[in-house]
Order: sequence, then C-alpha cells, then structure tokens
Amino acid sequence: MTKTRLVIPTLLCLVFLAQGLWFIGTQSLTFDEPVHMITGLDMWKAGRFAQWNDHPPLARALLALPLLGHDWQIEYKKDLGTAWNDHSPKAWLVWAPADPEGLAWHSRPMNLLLGLILAILLWSTAARLYSPGAANVALLLFVFSPCLIAHFSVATTDGIGVLMIFAAAVQFVAWRRNPSRGQSILLGLVLGGLLLAKFYTIPLFALIMALALFLPPRCSWRKAAFIAAVAFVTLWAGYLFHVSWLSLRDGQLAIQSPRSPDYRLADIGAAHSFAIPLPAGEYFAGAFDVFRHNRWGHPSYLLGKISSTGGWKLYYPVLILLKWPTAVLLIAAGVLILVLMRRIHVPGEMRVLLLIPAVFLLFSVFSRIDIGDRHILPVYPFVLLFCAGIWEFQRKRPVVLVALAALLVLQVADAMRYAPDYLSYLNVFVKPQESYRFLSDSNVDWGQGLIALRRYQTTHPGEQIHMAYFGSVFPGQYGIDAVPFREEERPSGTVVISSTHLSGQLLRHPGSYRWLLRYPCTAILDHSLYVFRAP
Repeated sequence: MTKTRLVIPTLLCLVFLAQGLWFIGTQSLTFDEPVHMITGLDMWKAGRFAQWNDHPPLARALLALPLLGHDWQIEYKKDLGTAWNDHSPKAWLVWAPADPEGLAWHSRPMNLLLGLILAILLWSTAARLYSPGAANVALLLFVFSPCLIAHFSVATTDGIGVLMIFAAAVQFVAWRRNPSRGQSILLGLVLGGLLLAKFYTIPLFALIMALALFLPPRCSWRKAAFIAAVAFVTLWAGYLFHVSWLSLRDGQLAIQSPRSPDYRLADIGAAHSFAIPLPAGEYFAGAFDVFRHNRWGHPSYLLGKISSTGGWKLYYPVLILLKWPTAVLLIAAGVLILVLMRRIHVPGEMRVLLLIPAVFLLFSVFSRIDIGDRHILPVYPFVLLFCAGIWEFQRKRPVVLVALAALLVLQVADAMRYAPDYLSYLNVFVKPQESYRFLSDSNVDWGQGLIALRRYQTTHPGEQIHMAYFGSVFPGQYGIDAVPFREEERPSGTVVISSTHLSGQLLRHPGSYRWLLRYPCTAILDHSLYVFRAP
C-alpha cells in the first residue's frame, strides 16, 4: 500500500480527534463520569474494587491513569444531594470536584485515543476485506457519527466496550486464518480484555469460544482450553491477581474479597459450610450484581411512555431509527438489498464477523436495562463495515457514485447540525425542541449542559435562575448561580429544566414539570437544557 493512500484516512482521523476535543471543551461532566474517575483512582492507589463494582476495571483504570499525578478533589456532598437530586430517587449523588473542567481535560482524552484505535482498526479491516476506497467510506461515516464522537469523548466505560468487541471479532477472524500459537495467545489476551471491558461481553466470549470449537475449521479442545486459560489469566491480572473466597456460612452464600466488604449472593438456607478460593472474585460479584440489576429492570423512557422496569422489546430498534444517522441506515439498507439480490459479494470473513453483533443485538433486545444508545453502540462499527461494501458496487456505475457522494455529504451535514453537542443527537426527522417527547437520559440529556448554562448566565447578568437539573455534579462548581427547585414547587421568572426531568423518566411523579410547557421556551442550551419564562 502506497503512502499516498494513507493521506485520506490520516486526515479523517485528525478530523475525528478535533471533534472529540471540541466536545471535551464544551460539555460538562456527565452523570457517570465522577464515579468512574473515583473508582479508577481507588484501583490505582489502594488496589480496591469495592466501590461501584458494576463495571470491570479496564476502562476505569485507563481513564484514571492521567489523574495520578495530581491530588484531584472529588467530594460527595450529601447536603447538596438533598437539595439538587431529592426529586430524583435514582439520581441521588452530587459531586463537587474542585476543577471539573481540568478533570475532563485530563481524563476524557484517554477515551478519545481508544476511539482513534477503533477508527484505525475499522479502516484496516475494511481495506483488507474490500479495498482502501471502501475503507475510506467506512471511516468517513465513522468520523462523522455523533454517537461515536460523544461516547469516545466522555470518561465512561462504553467506548472501550465497543472497541474490545470489535477487536475480539477481528482477532478471532485473524486467528481462524492462522491458528498458530502466537495468534492463539493474542486471541486469549484480546478475549481477556473483552471480559475486562464490560460485563455484557460475557455472552460474546462464550460465543467466540463456541465458534472456535464448532465452526469449521474447528480447533481442538486442547487449543480452546489454552485460549480460555490465557483469557482468564488476563482477567485475573486486571484484578491484580486478587484471590477471594466463595463461602457458605450460616446459610449465606457470599464472596469475600481483599479490601472489600463481603458480597452476599444468596440465602440458600443450607446447614453445611465451606470456603473455596476464587481468583478475581470481584469480577464474579460484579457480574452477578449486573445480572440481578437486569432481572429487576431499570426505569426507562420511550416515545413519551415510562416503564419502571424497562424491558421494551422495541426499545433498541426504535433507538437505532432515532439515534443512528439517516445516511448510515440508508446505505446499510441499500447494501443489504444488493446482497440479497446477489449484486454485492459478502466476503466469507464478513459473515463470521457479523455473527457477533447479531448475537449482541439479540441479547440487547431482551435486556431490561433500556437507558441509552450507548448500550447498543457495539453493533454500530460492524454496520459501518457492512456499509463499506457499497464502494465495490459503485464502480462503473456513475449514478450509484453520485448517490453515495450525496449520502456522505448528508452524513457530514447531519452531524454538524448538533456539533459539538453530539451526545444529544437525534436524526433529521426529530425536531431538537421536541427531543424530550421521544427519548431521555444519556440519549439526550446526561447532565452535559452546565458549560452552556454558564455562557447563558454570563450573557444574562442579574437574572435569577431556578433550575431542576439531571446530573451528578454540583452546578456551582462550574460557576453557575442557580436555585434548585423540587417537583412540587412552582417558581417564577427564568426556569431551567433538564430534558430528562421534562420527560419525567426518573421522577416520583412523572408529569411534575410539564406545567412549564404552558409558557414560552426562550432557549434550548446544549440541546439538553430548556429555558422557560414563567410568570
């Protein structure tokens, strides 16, 4: 491959980084970020995995790595919590970081680098399966995808889940081409990283191991066991080789881990007692916690309706139609039709690759944790890879080339409609001022609008602001002077409300803030904060 062929992908990667940095500088800390930073620092400094063990440690450790050289102050303010989040039973934490923007600039770029790695991996895979031209199409769609820019520009764990699932699929295909010992070790390391990224990767780990055993050309049980052993050692290393104890005592089945309180699994009422060593016991405790969370469900919101336990089978299909760019969906649909008509050849490796997002999508549909497109995002890079096939079809077809160029321009323009508020993006069929009628939470409003509110307050000096805010960071840390108000209160003057609270998803009384809709909405800040003028 000539160096000139690398010019376009290099420029596109630089555009992706520029958009991510633009996001970092304009969006306040989102709801989950302080928790990830605190737990990541706790891992590095104390070797503990006790706090908020609902995520494996890989992403948190990486995101906290740039924070180690400074004594960052991230304090939990209980007294502020009762004032700002009392109206939201599922959002009770209020953090007061001494320098929230400094935290963002130190931690978020690490996730942006992971997004760059995914972009390079997508391009190289598309170039190998199709051609460099097809790879450029996939990369351009990637670079101007608001969902990817947003979730690789915040200090959360969703980006690394997307990266590791795609990397595991690509490495599995590479291992099938050359099942050497070196490739087996590499596959085991990647699968270990897959397990360390997110708990929702456990079924995909089982799927890849099953495919290795039963999909021709099959590997031996011995080789599969070797790969699994490398993956488990990698997982164990992520937990600093901690050895916990799985114990049964007084009828309580529990996991006892170093520097952590006992984690009770179940009350089985057995009279016997035992204690057996369990490497990386914190992982199994966290996985069980997520399984239990999924079984109970999570409050969710879709198309104006609220479910206290989630579980809508159409949640993620509707989310894809609303949150994924229209151009991507049109290109993917066109490629699918052409494949069914046998006008486009799908490489054999692509068919294997697509098994993994298909199974992930199936599990997602039956999940009861319906709180954001970030939970379906691992499917998206595979869709972009699938879209790359259109480049091969357009050759010697000028009409197809013109249509493809128009769709790519549409993709760029569509992304720029929301820039740099990429987290709130909804496609062209949804008016930004009506987004709360369709979706909420991290789909639209994750607490990222405080910097925009600060700019508004600067241009409106002396204006008293009453605010109902969905977020976990105290607005005063961004220099905002606002008075919180609760569900039963009716302040007058300038009233600012988060889109998530306007939807009512997490409120005790879902319609508590709908009275504001009777009055003029004078501004929408960051596509997530609504400003009303109440008499």
